[in-house]
Amino acid sequence: MSLLRTSCVDRGSCCTDISCRYLDNQDIGSMQVCFKIIRQSQNTTPTLQTYTLDVEEGNTILDCLNRIKWEQDGSLAFRKNCRNTICGSCGMRINGRSALACKENVGSELAKLPKSESGIPEITVAPMGNMPVIKDLVVDMQSFWDNLEAVDPYVSTGARVIPEREFLQSPEERSQLDQMGNCILCGACYSDCNAREVNPDFVGPHALAKAQRMLADSRDATTENRLEEYNQGTQGVWGCTRCYMCNTVCPMEVQPMDQIGKIKQQILDRKDDQSSRQVRHRKVLIDLVKQGGWIDERKFGLQVVGNSFRDIQGLISLGPLGLRMLVRGKFPLGFEPSEGAIEVRSLIEAVQNFESGESQENVASKP
Repeated sequence: MSLLRTSCVDRGSCCTDISCRYLDNQDIGSMQVCFKIIRQSQNTTPTLQTYTLDVEEGNTILDCLNRIKWEQDGSLAFRKNCRNTICGSCGMRINGRSALACKENVGSELAKLPKSESGIPEITVAPMGNMPVIKDLVVDMQSFWDNLEAVDPYVSTGARVIPEREFLQSPEERSQLDQMGNCILCGACYSDCNAREVNPDFVGPHALAKAQRMLADSRDATTENRLEEYNQGTQGVWGCTRCYMCNTVCPMEVQPMDQIGKIKQQILDRKDDQSSRQVRHRKVLIDLVKQGGWIDERKFGLQVVGNSFRDIQGLISLGPLGLRMLVRGKFPLGFEPSEGAIEVRSLIEAVQNFESGESQENVASKP
């Protein structure tokens, strides 16, 4: 008898219950799997506890956690709700990366791992990162919600005349929101964000993906104010270190880092290199690559940090680094452009022209 047999009457193709997909196990072999679960209570040292289950490859990690709780240890704590990758409740780290337990299954997880020396395959489950643990796999997500609130994630129509009915959008305008609208606020990107781990002021990829959703909304009337807010120091978009982890772990393909890049581009289109070091960093980098195919490091520090000899404090801060580079023979005395520099320049200019045209179209579409 299958361990996942349920009372579902209709087992036809219309049934969407995950537990009904593997009712018959005659054709699916079961196996033993060792689940290593990181357990702890608030403000205590984490401990590793192991549980062994007979499972099938198609069982989700959430199925297995349910069985551990129901059959072996009722004290195990974790969040769950829909079981269908809709609510985002069951976010946790599975084999070192943040994911939804209801989406990942035993077979796909084991396929990513080398075979265990003990002969019994192992799956490690831990609480999400960048948030304090309440109990076992349950984390306190207050900072996650606070940072989301910080980007004002609501369409603002206060500056516009209220129409007789609703604010209408064309199908094309609505389609601009589809990707960001897929976010289910599971916390996976926030959990694995390296920038958030080292910079507690950074609002996080989830918040900035939602911020781009507001900027892309044709009904919103506060674009300029939003961009000024998202441009502040390393709290906003410039806090992103482009590590790609948020894109890698997002279960809904929202691609938060790509959305952050779109906000950065809108800021760069409006600001010159004297507005901030962050903006100057991006503009100088592109200009130097256009000139030589790669970065002339001698000019890069002087133009970004020293602001082309305008920032005395910035220039002084470069002194110790420059001396260490000289002592170790790492300071480049000359610069030779890379091969294909002309082609690189042409490619960058083509992209810039294309993005400039898109930006003008987006501005024109705003009311």
